[in-house]
Amino acid sequence: MQNNDVLRMRGIAKRYGSLTALHGVDFTLARGEVMALLGENGAGKSTLVKILAGLERADGGSIEIDGQHVRLRSPVQALHAGVAYVTQELSIIAPLSVAENICLGGGEPHAIWTARALRARVQPYLDLVGLGGIDPAMPAGSLPLAQQQLVEIARLLSRNARILILDEPTAALSDAEIEMVKSVVRKLAAEGRSIIYVTHRLGEVFEIADRVTIFRNGRSFDPVPVRNLDIDELIEHLLGRRLEQMFPERATSLGPPVLALREVTAPGLRRPVSLDLHRGEILGLAGQLGSGANAILRAVAGVAPYDGGTIAMRGRTINPRSVREAIKLSIAYCSDDRKRDGIFAVRNLYETFTSPALPRITVGGLLSRRREVQLSSELASFFEVALSRLDTHAGKLSGGNQQKVALGKWLGIEPAILLVEEPTRGVDVGARAEIYRHLRKLASQGLCVMFASSDNQEVLGLADSIATFFRGRLVRVVRAEGIQPEELLRDVTHPDESQPGMAA
Repeated sequence: MQNNDVLRMRGIAKRYGSLTALHGVDFTLARGEVMALLGENGAGKSTLVKILAGLERADGGSIEIDGQHVRLRSPVQALHAGVAYVTQELSIIAPLSVAENICLGGGEPHAIWTARALRARVQPYLDLVGLGGIDPAMPAGSLPLAQQQLVEIARLLSRNARILILDEPTAALSDAEIEMVKSVVRKLAAEGRSIIYVTHRLGEVFEIADRVTIFRNGRSFDPVPVRNLDIDELIEHLLGRRLEQMFPERATSLGPPVLALREVTAPGLRRPVSLDLHRGEILGLAGQLGSGANAILRAVAGVAPYDGGTIAMRGRTINPRSVREAIKLSIAYCSDDRKRDGIFAVRNLYETFTSPALPRITVGGLLSRRREVQLSSELASFFEVALSRLDTHAGKLSGGNQQKVALGKWLGIEPAILLVEEPTRGVDVGARAEIYRHLRKLASQGLCVMFASSDNQEVLGLADSIATFFRGRLVRVVRAEGIQPEELLRDVTHPDESQPGMAA
């Protein structure tokens, strides 16, 4: 083991029945290093970090921490060895105070803590993660999501964690919150902690990581210094091939307006919004979380009905007060939380694919198995989901395939308008390219697509037109080829307040 290595995993193997998840993987991590761990969904990276965190047991191989062989058969053993795992689904207990969350499970079993003692115990760890200014007595659930994530990191640091595994720590955060998390990661690394940073956001790799370890088909490749890569090379390493074009070509011409919003006000908007959506158009709504971009989709979809202005579809005023009413108008809405309301995790794909279109698969009020199989097979084929997996529970699919199912099910209602929040959140680069291609194909067939995304690269690459939002206000609407990346970034972070849409 090299002097600077804090972790070395050798020949780690793992099988699930007939499936080999890891083929003798090697992985090293240096002291004070931020190692990005990348790979398409199903590549094996999650299995490796779960083994290191004591959540799974390897079928073969060895683990050394600080030069000592260790057996990590539970999360408690991993934590005692200095390994902590912050998952995407945070374990914060919302009603408990920040101090109680940090101390939870880490003190003496029968200790009685006064409020003053709790504050004194947790303050150094809050300072360490940049939350020294918050009141440790406040309910943890009242904090923004990014700060809840930092509280969870503080809890693990209080257990003397030297190796931190951060799994998609910024997937659901705004740009400002992402900067907060990245700043803490850099600070921890500078103090000698070692970070394994799992992400699908490739831009973050170049901003925060020292080296990159890539997984592909259950195998790992030697780590590469980030300074030796550019984005195209990184994608090639990830996929094992060159991705010639992440985004398909834009539409050369658009059809007539299908959806028209005029002076619409809705929850989440501070100023009325007017927009048009044309036949065959992909309209991207760009903005950070809470900017108001998502509020537009939810108003049109009937999720959070609008309270002022007018929405017209093909010249006729509509007022969807629920998702059910929007479906009757041929409006489909795919939320940003596929696990909550995009799929039925413990049901097979037949049921998820056909759930919005039950009238098409029933006869006399009874389900027709033949129609169910036929419709779900058609939708799966369009989104390139293997027909052999239609009997599989949706929750067992990779994130990319889950997202394709969550999108594909809406084609069953033959929509005129498809509304999508965060179309590729938590999706690997290969699946992203597939989803972009499918959305473009739908638009080329005449479907109107409007999506909201906090990923500026996604908005710039996919959209025909872009509407930018900031703090509940529409900044401007432009053709995608008419805006530069730096202009888009300025619009969604520090817009020109003199622009018409920003008027007070």
